[in-house]
Amino acid sequence: MKRWGQAIRSSWHHGLTLLWLLIIALQWVSYTAPFWLQQTSVAVAVTLFIVVIIEIILPFKRVYRLIIEGAAILYIVHDILLKYEVYIPDPSLLTLPERLSQTALAMNPYIWFALGAWLLMLVCAWWVNSKSRVLMFVAMNITAFAALDSFTTAVLWQEVAWTVFAAMGWLVTRHLRNFQLHYPRGWTYMLKYPMKVVLNVAIIFSLVIIVGVNMPGVRPTLTDPYTAWQKWNGKSVSLGTSSGGSDSAGGGTGSGGTTSGYSLNDDNLGGGFNFDYSPVMTVQSDLRTYMRGETRSVYSGKGWTDDNSAERGQLRQVQVGEPLERTAALKAETRTLKQIVNIVGGNSYPVLFGGYSISAVDSIDGQERSSGLSWRSEDSELLWNSAGDTRPFPQTYVVTSEVPVIPFQELSKETYQSLYGDSNFDPKYLQLPDNYPQRVKALAQEITARAQTPYEKTILLQQYLQSTFPYTNQPDTSRARSKDMVESFLFEIQEGYCDYYSTALVTMARSLDIPARWVKGYAPGEQAEIPDSVMLQQAAAGYVNNNYTITNADAHSWAEIYFGDYGWIPVEATPGFDVPVLAQSGEESTDLPAVPETEEDQPVQPTPAQKDNGGSFHPGYWAVAAAAALLLIWGGFLIWQRRMRLLFLISRMRIRRQPTPAHKVVAETERWVRYMRRKGMLKEEHETLREAVDRWSSERPAVAGILATLLAMFERANYSPEVIEDKDWHSVYTESLRLRNSMKVRR
Repeated sequence: MKRWGQAIRSSWHHGLTLLWLLIIALQWVSYTAPFWLQQTSVAVAVTLFIVVIIEIILPFKRVYRLIIEGAAILYIVHDILLKYEVYIPDPSLLTLPERLSQTALAMNPYIWFALGAWLLMLVCAWWVNSKSRVLMFVAMNITAFAALDSFTTAVLWQEVAWTVFAAMGWLVTRHLRNFQLHYPRGWTYMLKYPMKVVLNVAIIFSLVIIVGVNMPGVRPTLTDPYTAWQKWNGKSVSLGTSSGGSDSAGGGTGSGGTTSGYSLNDDNLGGGFNFDYSPVMTVQSDLRTYMRGETRSVYSGKGWTDDNSAERGQLRQVQVGEPLERTAALKAETRTLKQIVNIVGGNSYPVLFGGYSISAVDSIDGQERSSGLSWRSEDSELLWNSAGDTRPFPQTYVVTSEVPVIPFQELSKETYQSLYGDSNFDPKYLQLPDNYPQRVKALAQEITARAQTPYEKTILLQQYLQSTFPYTNQPDTSRARSKDMVESFLFEIQEGYCDYYSTALVTMARSLDIPARWVKGYAPGEQAEIPDSVMLQQAAAGYVNNNYTITNADAHSWAEIYFGDYGWIPVEATPGFDVPVLAQSGEESTDLPAVPETEEDQPVQPTPAQKDNGGSFHPGYWAVAAAAALLLIWGGFLIWQRRMRLLFLISRMRIRRQPTPAHKVVAETERWVRYMRRKGMLKEEHETLREAVDRWSSERPAVAGILATLLAMFERANYSPEVIEDKDWHSVYTESLRLRNSMKVRR
């Protein structure tokens, strides 16, 4: 046991090196979490932890450690696959080779991720063994994080901060190791006073943390080289996952680009974008409607992950002219609307857009028959080429839609039981991740506390989101701390565009047990401009301008709430946008009627600077608080250590000149006299200092010698013509310390 303890102590630098490597590696695991399966991320993270622990606590020969680590990794991956139900053993396999073969197949490819992380960890620990290599290794990681943070929607400031923290610790470890090797005697002496080393390192780290958190937040201004070059040549560039053949990312519905447009990937929403006003389609319609595209139902905390159109629900191949069945809404009337859509620019999309909801396709490119159409009645999605065919996207098509006419007064009185008691809606419309933030649920309950019905609760959520947070296409995501997009939007970023508002409304409604889904498509666009002379001629002939032009800037997302027999009703939470709906009176309305105001106060939205007192735990706050406390203690110690200088500074300000050594002796004498007063030895008004010292000496003989020395120094400085030097007042200071110590010991 003694040899084992000595071996661990002798390899302290190796253990700390692995610890700093682990911190950096976990930042990459954090970055890849949105792209990897959860079981893969867990397997890699646990593997890294176990490898570090084994390397630290088992300082045996390397070959033995490798065998133990390899066995541990196999067990870890196998256990994680069982817990996530990726692998379920087949009880019909009786022989060991059969079971091993099944296990090996199930562990592929997860085992390769874990083994790769293990190998990379050990190679880095072996190769990065000098100060220059540490600096180079850390610089490569920080550069990679910075590039990803600047040129993608990922916000990686926390990863960079932790990497810098690990780099500082790693450099300190290398410095101490070199000191141990080159100056063994000094190292032995330093081990006698470890707290001095620890405190100095902690103070440096605290300074870096405090400076870092107080740096002003500045949005990235860099542009990737390709975009910069294209713009230099006068060409427009759109980056990211896009619709069709363009490169536009969803400014309304995108997650990964710099310009607006219809996005195909919604699993990592957020970031910012620039408006692209290039036209997408023109629509001829008697009513302004949102051009509905696709719906999403599975929220991950970062976005909507059910991107695979074939797996979202049952699809049925349909033909032009065939009636499309829709989700039954027994209490909702509809108005039939025909829309003629012309696609501009030759782009392709996964769906045909139309007003909610399409009931039939009348023609495709002027033909009354076409293949390639698929219909999902549950989500009212009309997909194009869902089977992976290569048919060109229609350049023009005509659809008939059924626009719901909503009886708002009647709907506002419907209770949970009357709306959902007998409804058989899919539970996925109430889905929330297991780690959905508790304080978001609490906020939703607080906002809707005075509402009685699902409709009223929905409207209160809508009003809160529209009135509390400003709209911007460039939200300051540097303020984000939470891993959950909605929590980050509501409590930290507190600004955004449609993806933020619509996702917040859907998930907050679900937290109140109100079925909801996320929808994306296009806002209605603008009416085509017609010369006044032509407009007058059309008006005289009875024609109405019903042509709308929709651009990439109109890409949008919104919420749909399920109200039982009234069906799915669109609800707009984004400020500045109004979803056109029809009221039962027959008039078009641009929004749902508001809930009557009461005297009850609305919830107060915390500012980004306010701390979270909810249920979420933010390690960064504790780190900053600890660093601030340590710096305050250190500052207090420095002030106390230099208290004499401060006293003399105050004295200098009072007498308006530099105090002489004699002044310093008098000042120090006043200090030890005050100390004696606190100890109960008062100097009477009629007494001189000598008389008081004589009386104190008789009361405390043990300190009589020190008091006599201090008295002599005072009288010399105050009455003697001798020159007083700095060494004299230092002697008074030393003797006063002796007096304090003697009084404490002999009290």
